[in-house]
Amino acid sequence: MDAVLRGLAIYFTLLVIIRLSGRRTLAQMTPFDLVIVLVISETTQQAMLGDDFSITNAVILILTLFTTDIGLSYVKRWWPRAAHIIDGVPTILVTDGVYDEGALKGARLQKEDVMQAARGQEGIESVAEIKFAILEVSGNISIIKKQKSG
Repeated sequence: MDAVLRGLAIYFTLLVIIRLSGRRTLAQMTPFDLVIVLVISETTQQAMLGDDFSITNAVILILTLFTTDIGLSYVKRWWPRAAHIIDGVPTILVTDGVYDEGALKGARLQKEDVMQAARGQEGIESVAEIKFAILEVSGNISIIKKQKSG
């Protein structure tokens, strides 16, 4: 039972920390982010296993983590507000060619991150061509191009 409680404590702690640290996908990871993930994995392994490095304990922890994750997916489906709390909501980074500096700072993104997505998705060369840039819950940036008039 101790392994289950340790697993749950670490799962929810990591969920909160990752949620508060901002949305980044694996494709957006920097070498520093990778080092942090490796250090966290080693630290959490020690915290979850304690002195019991048995296969049984490891299996119990794996089952606890996956069961918790599956359970939360059902909670998010039944209670949409929980999904907003756990996963967050999309964030508008650019509106009609104007950056939202607060949103960029809150998401720990740079203007160049938005422009990289704009060039890759729509071939946009200037922020003035962007109607909306939206940081999705997945960590991807969606670009909506302004319609050309005339």
